[in-house]
Amino acid sequence: MTNLTNTVMKSRAAMLIRPTLMGLLAALSVCGSGNAQEIPKAGMPAIVTDQSKLPHVVLMSMGGTIASRAADRLNITNYGGPGVPRVDPDDWVHDLPELANIARVTTEDFRSPVGRATGTETFEDLQKVAKRLNELAADKSVDGIVVTHGTNTMAETAYYMDLVVKTHKPIVFVGAQRPWTGLSGDSPLNLFNAVRVAASKDAWDKGVLHAMNQNINTARDVMKSSSYRVQTFKGVDVGPIGFADPDKVVFYREPVRKHTYMSEFAGHDYTEVPQVQVAYGYQEAPGYLIDAMVDHGVKGIVIDGTGAGSATTSQTEAIKRAQAKGVVIVMTSRTRSGRVQDTPRRKEAMIVPGDNLQPEKARILLELALTKTTDIAEITRIFDEY
Repeated sequence: MTNLTNTVMKSRAAMLIRPTLMGLLAALSVCGSGNAQEIPKAGMPAIVTDQSKLPHVVLMSMGGTIASRAADRLNITNYGGPGVPRVDPDDWVHDLPELANIARVTTEDFRSPVGRATGTETFEDLQKVAKRLNELAADKSVDGIVVTHGTNTMAETAYYMDLVVKTHKPIVFVGAQRPWTGLSGDSPLNLFNAVRVAASKDAWDKGVLHAMNQNINTARDVMKSSSYRVQTFKGVDVGPIGFADPDKVVFYREPVRKHTYMSEFAGHDYTEVPQVQVAYGYQEAPGYLIDAMVDHGVKGIVIDGTGAGSATTSQTEAIKRAQAKGVVIVMTSRTRSGRVQDTPRRKEAMIVPGDNLQPEKARILLELALTKTTDIAEITRIFDEY
């Protein structure tokens, strides 16, 4: 009886398994057909052989973490230094052969000289790059430009170029929070996506852009918000205007403030600009720092005030002394979100509202405004439009 039962159970199991196996074989047969999605083979992607019809993108290096190497892959915060070679612009093209599928990339090197201390970028450096960007913008063979830069002051440099370069073409700033050699570094993908944005026709007429961590922000609004994390750059108040998604570059909004080809400051070769400095607002912030700025010859001062744009009593008294000597005062807010408004009290105090600009960007705009005028109403107009 037991043997008979076992025989019946095995027979039934075989009947159940047979259709399952047949279905599995059929599924495997379908997967092997031309209609199925195949697992990508290892190795480099095929490179476009005829690149003559691809956009021409100039890749310009101003250095930064993205152009840095470290002694080992786990070193993502203390890289570079004596004996560690920097990443040359041609190294990027060599290490990212995938670029050849989206653009004809040529390179230019505008890095600071080897040995110069970090953070010593000067106005002369900026103007040298601005002059070259204006030249490239006028070159009919160029379709877009990517500029690499250190993340600490990249937003400032990008905003300066947004105001002084006359172009309809995309200029895209990019950097990295981790060096080119870092484990899980953000450098390669950031650079690849920046070239994609610069090569996109949809990126034209949007001013200077910033592309990192797949987000596309305007140079005016973007700011660094974290010291080391890769999601550091954010658009103040307004957020990204687009994204470098894996399948395509997409835009959802247009910038409305004046920039590049609309800017009254664009296309000029500035050899110098009036000196402007920033004074920070906090409890008991002294006015003598403002006095010292005036003594050193500043023509404008940005007060990064508390709340909606307030200075201390000591600062307010120093502001009046500065204004008596012809110094123009602009007020921003240290909250980094929200506008500084043109209230009746601020009008009476003859202080220019800085809108929602970060103080370092208000400084740049005031420097350029002072090349044209010292009239408070006119400078207020400029801050309303840019």
